[in-house]
Amino acid sequence: MSASATARLETPHGSRYLQQLCKHWAHNLAVEFTPERGTVTFPRDARGASWQGDALVTFTADASGLDCRIDASEEGQLTGLQGAVVRHLERFAFREAPLTLEWHNA
Repeated sequence: MSASATARLETPHGSRYLQQLCKHWAHNLAVEFTPERGTVTFPRDARGASWQGDALVTFTADASGLDCRIDASEEGQLTGLQGAVVRHLERFAFREAPLTLEWHNA
């Protein structure tokens, strides 16, 4: 079983937020990024969890926003990561609060 969701944040600072998120998670997760695209791998056993598999969060920035995609091994993992992405974006983009980030299941 797998679960996926996408969301878009309309902002002129998409690249900045992508890089902040990736640098933040690079301290303890597998991360690759450029100013336009980043991926973060959340291991199946992150924070004591026991998911079926790893999850991948992909960020893509353009001039008008930041696209987020989560590919998880199961629904609970997806829900948890959606919350983590939103919380971290709210922290880094506090000047733009309130943020509008609506998830769409793929």
